[in-house]
Amino acid sequence: MATKQKTHRGAKKRFKLTSKGKLQRRHAFASHLLTKKSSKRKRKLRKEEPVHEADAGRVHALLGE
Repeated sequence: MATKQKTHRGAKKRFKLTSKGKLQRRHAFASHLLTKKSSKRKRKLRKEEPVHEADAGRVHALLGE
């Protein structure tokens, strides 16, 4: 009997699964040194973005799905 795969805790904190099964991620470059970035750029960085399909398989595996 094989053991169950554990969820990668770092991945669980960084990725969110939508109701349709797609993965969402946060943008990089939005945590510090924000004074030099324009308001438009910071506003765009607030939004979540789908994980690229080339990476989605790896992330699903980390999440144990």
